[in-house]
Amino acid sequence: QVQLVESGGGLVQAGGSLRLSCAASGRTFSRNAMGWFRQAPGKEREFVAAIAWSGGSTYYADSVKGRFTISRDNAKNTVYLQMNSLKPEDTAVYYCAARNSILIVSTVSQYPYWGQGTQVTVSS
Repeated sequence: QVQLVESGGGLVQAGGSLRLSCAASGRTFSRNAMGWFRQAPGKEREFVAAIAWSGGSTYYADSVKGRFTISRDNAKNTVYLQMNSLKPEDTAVYYCAARNSILIVSTVSQYPYWGQGTQVTVSS
């Protein structure tokens, strides 16, 4: 089992930045590929970014590419999402997720472990 706790969400103006953190505990963290997803009201949960167990490979949704950066610190069992140039359409609950593989994917169903989510609101 992997337990995940997100933090760092909040209210920010368009063009601003936020840094989300996801602290992991439980089974070995460093061998898990990690992902960030988001869910806006009335919409399905969607992929944002993912990072391989080594941190050497990352993958982003087209909507956030060039604005968001995912990273991880395996010594701290933490994965981060740096969000810059935020837009109102980025408003959502952001979830951290882990999977039982070193490989990164963008499919919700491939991640069995989820955090409780953190709200990000971007005002125009």
